Amino acid sequence: MMTVHHGFQATMTAQPGKADELIALLLDAPSLPHDDCLVFLVSRSASDPDVVHVIEGWTSAEAHSAFFAGEQAQALVAKLQPMLAGDSAYTDAVPVGGKATF
Repeated sequence: MMTVHHGFQATMTAQPGKADELIALLLDAPSLPHDDCLVFLVSRSASDPDVVHVIEGWTSAEAHSAFFAGEQAQALVAKLQPMLAGDSAYTDAVPVGGKATF
């Protein structure tokens, strides 16, 4: 069984009218099938539909860094940037347990 040892939460604000497109792009992210990405949750703020949250959990900080240094991740970041209104906020967060059922 693999364990999460590194994670983060990102909060992004989409340009007006772009949140659905941003969410679709995130849900098609190349990290989803990546073996070292154990948690990848996308949610939308209930009070502001333009605010999107992503929580990721990885087997290690090194695996996360290696993935984001790669071509697929850089292409995703390049597609995301024009959809965003301002800078995203990032917080380190390591999932330690819980439940997700969709």
